[in-house]
Amino acid sequence: MGTRRGTILTMGGGGFSMPEVAGAGALDELVLGLTGADTPRVCFVGTASGDAASYVERFLDAFEGRARTSVLALFGNGPEGAIPLDALERVLEQDVVYVGGGSTANLLAVWRLHGLPELLAQAARGGTVLAGISAGMNCWYEASSTDSFGPYASLRDGLGLLPGSACPHYRSEPGRRESYLRWVASGELPDGHAADDGVALLWRDGALVEAVTEAPGAQAFRVRRAGGDVDETPVPTRALAA
Repeated sequence: MGTRRGTILTMGGGGFSMPEVAGAGALDELVLGLTGADTPRVCFVGTASGDAASYVERFLDAFEGRARTSVLALFGNGPEGAIPLDALERVLEQDVVYVGGGSTANLLAVWRLHGLPELLAQAARGGTVLAGISAGMNCWYEASSTDSFGPYASLRDGLGLLPGSACPHYRSEPGRRESYLRWVASGELPDGHAADDGVALLWRDGALVEAVTEAPGAQAFRVRRAGGDVDETPVPTRALAA
């Protein structure tokens, strides 16, 4: 029997973070539905954006009336109702921890400083759904494609709750796909998964369950090294109802 790692939903883009994506909102509904709760407890973690106030407001507006919301603000500038920095273990009480986008490298550094990775892994084992977009996708894997340093770069510094590497915004940002394919082909990044904006990968206990999309035509891909080249294979992707 495999080690229990819980349920993790990794989004290449979309949801409330990217309302411009066609069908935006269906992924957020999926996140809530994964909990099985009528009014789930959802905690937003905006570390990757420096806990930007506008991002927090978008989260609160998106989930108002649908969830009991809270915010974990590791920069100490959270709104009223934020989880205090001396009470990080409250993430263990959440039905969902929803991680926003921004800098993957900064997110990982700050989380480790506060001991959050261990708490999140414990929360997942206890039934908390972990979810995230962009940097909030990358962080759960062993490695990723990131723009944390300006130009696209490979980052082999993830939490490792999910196997291999990740690439969000796969075909929507110029150069993102090409650089990821090159890094996997060369072995600079391990084999992994890529997701377009509007697409999410659902994992349970470290195994991929399915790919879903809220955006017509958006796709997920399995990317593997093949000799000195790379194999890019579409993952069957289920369309969510708007």
